Amino acid sequence: MASNDSEISQEFRFFRVYKDGRLEFFRPPCEKIPPSDDPITGVRSKDVTVSSEPPVVSTRIFIPKITNPNQKFPLLFYVHGGGFSMMSAFAKQYHDFCTTVSAQANAVVVSVEYGLFPDRPIPACYEDSWTALQWVASHVGGNGPEPWLNNHADFGRVFVGGDSAGGNISHTLAFRVGSIGLPGVNLDGVILVHPYFGGTEDDQMWLYMCPTNIGGLEDPRLKPPARDLARLGCERVLIFVAEKDHLNAVGKNYYEELKRSGWQGSVEIVENFGEVHCFHLHNPNYSKAAELTNTFVTFIKGH
Repeated sequence: MASNDSEISQEFRFFRVYKDGRLEFFRPPCEKIPPSDDPITGVRSKDVTVSSEPPVVSTRIFIPKITNPNQKFPLLFYVHGGGFSMMSAFAKQYHDFCTTVSAQANAVVVSVEYGLFPDRPIPACYEDSWTALQWVASHVGGNGPEPWLNNHADFGRVFVGGDSAGGNISHTLAFRVGSIGLPGVNLDGVILVHPYFGGTEDDQMWLYMCPTNIGGLEDPRLKPPARDLARLGCERVLIFVAEKDHLNAVGKNYYEELKRSGWQGSVEIVENFGEVHCFHLHNPNYSKAAELTNTFVTFIKGH
């Protein structure tokens, strides 16, 4: 007879739960790389701690080549994906993506390292990301703790973006900006790449990772109501969906719901035909990946 130690209680897309409470993840932890100066693009990066008191929140900041000491750049606040339980702002694919966006969009990029399940269950990811965005905003007057942001960030051109889980988190940040404000910051646009929202088999996994969820499947972070969508604190939204992604339908549904909500901004959706979830991160030199990145960059530059 099998012992309870090996009996599976629940199984989700990214991990299984045993009856004794153990978790087994199906993918190994991601490889993290240090910040660096990119000799090809001239983009520099460094890691900065936002909050040193527990829970510690940190960011990786990217800055393009500076040709004028008074030069101001648009700022992208980026939220990585990984199912709320994996990946990192310091993973190679996110480091490389942010470096590329910084170089091509001529933008400062602040990529947030937020708390992950199981060490820090949901809503840690949302709270850490909001803490980091507020920290970014603390530089509006030019007297914050980070010189790169004081000297070179244009807070009239701020963007929030993310992929997968990070797209979901980005939505909640835009809602908070619209609801309670972010003084001195103009949130120009939000970019959601293959975002996660409710409506798939992954809903039960999200609920398991968020034991304090509000109303189960009706939790507004899982299923944003029209009143929340109408209060997004940005002027423009760009949504990417991939044809072969299991999140294709929820991304399209978000687009339709946003248009119907009464929100006053403009929204655009781009479908990556023939492609799977977050394909652009796995092979950035692939022509369709470069096309996605170019559209992402053009949205930032198109103010």
